[in-house]
Amino acid sequence: MYNAKAYSAAGATSPLASTVIARRDPTETDVQIEILFCGICHSDLHYSRNEWKDIMPAVYPCVPGHEIVGRVTKTGSAVTKFKDGDLVGVGCLVDTDGTCPACKEGLEQFCPNMTLTYGSPDKHTGGVTYGGYSDSVVVDQHFVVNVPANLDLAGVAPLLCAGITTYSPLHHWGVTKGKKVGIVGLGGLGHMGVKFAHALGAHTVVFTTSPNKKEDALRLGADEVVVSRNADEMALHTGSFDFILDCVSADHDINTYINLLRRDGNMTLVGAPEKPLPVASFGLILGRRSLSGSPVGGLAETQEMLDFCGKHNITADVEVIPIQKINEAYERLLTSDVKYRFSIDMSSLKSEGR
Repeated sequence: MYNAKAYSAAGATSPLASTVIARRDPTETDVQIEILFCGICHSDLHYSRNEWKDIMPAVYPCVPGHEIVGRVTKTGSAVTKFKDGDLVGVGCLVDTDGTCPACKEGLEQFCPNMTLTYGSPDKHTGGVTYGGYSDSVVVDQHFVVNVPANLDLAGVAPLLCAGITTYSPLHHWGVTKGKKVGIVGLGGLGHMGVKFAHALGAHTVVFTTSPNKKEDALRLGADEVVVSRNADEMALHTGSFDFILDCVSADHDINTYINLLRRDGNMTLVGAPEKPLPVASFGLILGRRSLSGSPVGGLAETQEMLDFCGKHNITADVEVIPIQKINEAYERLLTSDVKYRFSIDMSSLKSEGR
């Protein structure tokens, strides 16, 4: 084992603070990574404050962070995919059973025995996994992906969660040139959905409750912007969408969007409202429409997404902060005061004492 610098929460009401954690030395299939940037996901805030205690009770101390970009500093003797100095990424998963049907299909995100990047039982150390708010991490090579060298690394970090969360359903539902795609909500997830749908060649329409977001939506690649509170604007699009990606985590009426789908169109939820959303069955029945959800992607799809980003020069729009401003960033997240993701410059951790 070795010591690593990190920021952790000691309890649900504790601010994150500087600490030292134990990391395992690399085993034969492991990659040790110096973390350069780590994105901040809403999940980090929810978990560290134990707001998901009914589904995923927090274990303290908690070191959040699953949008990791860094440089390989050490490899195990059996590692074949990476070498020292490689730019790499780590997302939401750091282990699975490798034997279930999902794993065999390359859909590790559906493995019933997955190990999350933080807060999961750690089979190596006996404790729990610690995430990317740290100066380094050790991960099995299968769960590490290559990062294109032409991209801004601060903007790459959120691709490991927000990026793959939006790319995966667009990819799964066959979004290509000639399709009409709606993106509901222009936040951390939504802004990535717009960039991907545009790069895939789809006619991209952003739905927002905020008229003042129109200019930014167009800048990000939208062809049209609809203010969802305007019934007349919404009605113009009835029955016309091949696919709608719903990125909203607040309570909202999804039936108004289901009615915008063409026959056999699909609407996929990636936002996660706290309360169940009512669905009018006839909206689905009469158009043979479907409503689905989607998590992150598997490792192969995540690599495909990063390669796509490298080819099209896509990164998240980020505000880079030092780790010392993490608690302030959490408070700003609660009021959506960021365009569109925070990315932590982990070099700022070097100033913290051991």
